[in-house]
Amino acid sequence: MQILLQNATLVDAEWPEPRRGDLLVEDGLIRDITTSPKTSSLAPDCQNIDLRGHTVLPGLIDSHVHVMASMMDLAANAQLPTPLAVLRAVPILKGMLERGFTTVRDTGGAHPALAEAISQGLTPGPRLFTCGKALSKTGGHSDARPRHDTHDPNRWSANAGALGRIADGIDQIRLACRQQLREGASFIKIMGSGGVASPTDPIHWYGYTPDEIRAAVEECRDAHTYVAAHVYTPDTISRAIDCGVQCLEHCNNIDAAAARRAAQAQVFVVPTLVTYESLAEDGPALGLPPASIAKIENVRRSGLQSLSILRDAGVTMAYGTDLLGPTHVRQNEEFAIRARALPARDILKSATTIGAQLVGMEGRLGTLAPGAIADLLVIQGNPLDDITFLAHPEKNLFLVMKEGVIHHRREI
Repeated sequence: MQILLQNATLVDAEWPEPRRGDLLVEDGLIRDITTSPKTSSLAPDCQNIDLRGHTVLPGLIDSHVHVMASMMDLAANAQLPTPLAVLRAVPILKGMLERGFTTVRDTGGAHPALAEAISQGLTPGPRLFTCGKALSKTGGHSDARPRHDTHDPNRWSANAGALGRIADGIDQIRLACRQQLREGASFIKIMGSGGVASPTDPIHWYGYTPDEIRAAVEECRDAHTYVAAHVYTPDTISRAIDCGVQCLEHCNNIDAAAARRAAQAQVFVVPTLVTYESLAEDGPALGLPPASIAKIENVRRSGLQSLSILRDAGVTMAYGTDLLGPTHVRQNEEFAIRARALPARDILKSATTIGAQLVGMEGRLGTLAPGAIADLLVIQGNPLDDITFLAHPEKNLFLVMKEGVIHHRREI
């Protein structure tokens, strides 16, 4: 099957300037980019789409999502019966794809089998990379029990709606890593500090001891993958780096010294700012527990500053959102928030080429190049001039293609 996107403005974050021309898709891949395709290369049934100068760019990559989080209250989400939790994830996945995110990296909750279901066409959604359940100590960021609940913290962890599980000590961590990697996890996520959406762990708490983190890192290295860590403060960030963690999630309270260490270690960082805006504005009405609401400002007010600190240190940043419940619809707002602190080209790279590196698909995703997977968007405007075009898909997004199949289209 061939599709020819004609009269396009082609934008790739790694190119110095946009290009005008046509782009030929064949069998799910980008076959050619040219100013005038040879008629002999076109099949008789080739579908021609005249874009009238509109912009083609690679499909977007969100490197921090929770597709199973259909509720703001994560304890209640974990208690959902598995069939209900899975079916509630279906519109979340469909919405992400229709907003232009053709690939997402789930950082806690989604089973690898859900990625298989999407690839088999059983439900529409982005290409999905998963870590299984996020790992946490007792009382850490995956422990959703209220303070006076002394029941088994893992009593819900087998449910599809549970985003994490408890694993204490080196032996439990090794076992949890091995179980999840056996089931098909692409990487392992640990909770390296306290968090907002859990009730009993202050933001500044350490999540795991160095020996516990190293155990997870060793298991992942043996499996030729990596550990990602939820972290906020300079101390927890530095501990994660020292122990071999390769990707740091959030980092809102980072300082210049910790950012320099991250740059020297060549780790990825995935800031997630829109989630704190949504938690502050929508959380109370959507069931976010009071204990979580009280923690929001601790990380919200330092978010934009963290972007500048990370940029100045030369840290590689991917695009992430971390939204929960009904706030998934705000996924594209992260572009507008980052635009207050970062250049448009850097932001576009974070959601294309850098995201592709993080999921091990460099050169195949996030780029307009012959041989790359045909994950493509058609938008109005040039995001290198104004990245906030991507913050408004309802107005500016006209076509979403994933692996050469058009999943969403509006008339230009």
